[in-house]
Amino acid sequence: MVLAFLLTTIAGLATGIGSMLAFFKKPSKRFLSVSLGFSAGVMIYVSMIEIFPKALDALSQIYNTKTATLITIISFFAGMLLIGIIDKLIPEEKNPHEASNCSSSNIKPQDNHTKLFRTGVFTALAVAIHNFPEGLATFISAQQEPKVAIPIVFAIALHNIPEGIAVSVPIYYATKSRKKAFLYSFASGLSEPVGALVGYLLLLPLMNDAVSGILFASVAGIMVFISLDELLPSAREYGEHHLSIYGLVAGMAVMAMSLWMFI
Repeated sequence: MVLAFLLTTIAGLATGIGSMLAFFKKPSKRFLSVSLGFSAGVMIYVSMIEIFPKALDALSQIYNTKTATLITIISFFAGMLLIGIIDKLIPEEKNPHEASNCSSSNIKPQDNHTKLFRTGVFTALAVAIHNFPEGLATFISAQQEPKVAIPIVFAIALHNIPEGIAVSVPIYYATKSRKKAFLYSFASGLSEPVGALVGYLLLLPLMNDAVSGILFASVAGIMVFISLDELLPSAREYGEHHLSIYGLVAGMAVMAMSLWMFI
């Protein structure tokens, strides 16, 4: 039990490593643009290539292929709808993503800071939501077979490093505080041991393939929405267009290699 919680905590706190890596030197706007694009690539790739298929596989254990696919698709877009509703709940005059506020002539420096801070917070939310079921999965696998859990922990930790960069960089630009940036990044990773604890206390007796599949598909939808609505627009605004795309491709490539290494 102790080993299971320990492994889950190590995996989650790798977001803090990503945050520290981002602060070895003072970030430039070019670095910000590439980092946000990189993070979008990581989140899109892991959502579509890893999380979505996992959801489908889980649901396929109890439903036929057509029904399992339909439930996965509905859950995926339900996740997008959920985060979209959260976005819309912010008053339009305070929402930097509304069309009326998007022209450069209307954006003041403090608005840029507000937008970046909001981007960092939303990314932290997406990472925390993503890490929660990862924590549960790591905990369960560590309980059943620790030798199997160790490579899973390293894979998840590797995934979490760029996620830590994604959270810390925009918050640092918005607040000019490395401490705040690190704390937000660090806190987003704490959801993994929290996921393990909740799983142990509440969800483990109720968890089945249907609940697991719906949860993973919804998380995939949330992460894709955050990438398209928050990360990429910010990356293009604070740097050259091609830099954000280069970062996007690099993020996908790094995530692809990290998944391949632990097959």
